[in-house]
Amino acid sequence: MQNLILLFVCFLAGVLLRSLKRLPPETPAVLNGFIIHVSLPALALLYLHDLELSAGVFVLAAMPWIQFCLALLFFPLLGRLLKLPRMTVGALVLTGGLGNTSFVGLPMIEAYFGREALVHGIVVDQLGSFMVLSTLGIVTAGIYSNGKPPAGLILQKILTFPPFLSMVAAVLLIPFDYPQWLSLLLGRLGDTLAPLALLSVGYQLHPGHLSGNVRNLALGLSFKLLIAPSLLCLLYLGIFGLHGLPVRVTLFEAAMPPMITAGIIAAEQGINPSLASMMVALGIMVSFFTLAFWSFLLGGV
Repeated sequence: MQNLILLFVCFLAGVLLRSLKRLPPETPAVLNGFIIHVSLPALALLYLHDLELSAGVFVLAAMPWIQFCLALLFFPLLGRLLKLPRMTVGALVLTGGLGNTSFVGLPMIEAYFGREALVHGIVVDQLGSFMVLSTLGIVTAGIYSNGKPPAGLILQKILTFPPFLSMVAAVLLIPFDYPQWLSLLLGRLGDTLAPLALLSVGYQLHPGHLSGNVRNLALGLSFKLLIAPSLLCLLYLGIFGLHGLPVRVTLFEAAMPPMITAGIIAAEQGINPSLASMMVALGIMVSFFTLAFWSFLLGGV
């Protein structure tokens, strides 16, 4: 619960600092740059280094990949039917396809399923959400921000994306133990992600964003919080016939609100920043109610 209170306080601080004009207009760009070049790489080096790989782990980690692929099908099709602007579709794919499986997901898992369930959430987050963001997420951002960039340019963006580089380094360093000082350092740097990200989201937000995005927000959040989790429940429970705590936690993670970092990347690339910020902020608030519904529904799985 402390993590959730921290998210709310930092988001509110961003809104207040914007309204009081205490920080320069370029503040979100600076915060986003620090998150992408320092906070995210530190988390990758810390957590991916300690994961133990197995067949069961990949079943859990597959969920965010499937969810993002569903978003890649759903929102472009919806965009054609409703004649949505290209940037709107891109923002919905990024924020509707990637869930906040760490800073909202892990506290919620502990609250509803107990501390012993956290290990399953970490697998989903690090091998699933984080890797999707570092690969498919960057490809998608490149396509929607630059039209249709050459494959070489997309590959260059992935290979030079700092979290991706740190992810590769973490895997290569698995055979070696980190010294205690390095683990502590990475942990402290990684802890900056949540507060800075919510501060950035709050700073970019103002009331006018809501009035112009009501329909798009309804579409994006309906998919992220209800439609996609329902389809994944059908797949994992109905078709694959999977059961047990790891599956319950995985499906619970599928219902998390939009990923903060996905909104950050959308804003950094100029992909409808106002909609991306509202998807993150409003999604977190609405998810307090929808996650209670999903925990009740998954309780007997």
